[in-house]
Amino acid sequence: MSVPPRTLPPGLGAASTFLAFDFGTLRVGVATGNGFMRQGQALRTIAATGDARFVAIQALIREWQPQALVIGVPFHPDGAEHENTHRARKFGRQLHGRFRLPVLEVDERYTTTEALASGARDADGASAVLILEQFFRETFT
Repeated sequence: MSVPPRTLPPGLGAASTFLAFDFGTLRVGVATGNGFMRQGQALRTIAATGDARFVAIQALIREWQPQALVIGVPFHPDGAEHENTHRARKFGRQLHGRFRLPVLEVDERYTTTEALASGARDADGASAVLILEQFFRETFT
């Protein structure tokens, strides 16, 4: 069974720049890319909480000027939601409220496991790349 392509908000397309986030309570991995290349590039892992986290994200938004943000939302293997599902979605709402950019969600089950299995030195940044590349596969097929 194939999954229908994702519908993007008006004004977004393959030429748009995206920032992707692998949310964690202590660290947030960040990657960037666009739909033309369909490849993500790890930028950094933000090891901060509270307002300091959003100050660091604001600097990345100024630098990369994305048209939209992508967040990984974790689920249990059976698709059920859990506490981190709700935390990631709250983070997405905070990003939208602070930066007024569209926030798009991606099911990020197993991205950290995949990043670690591939030997990534920065699992959070590598997970953000995997989240972004999954978004590209689901959107720009």
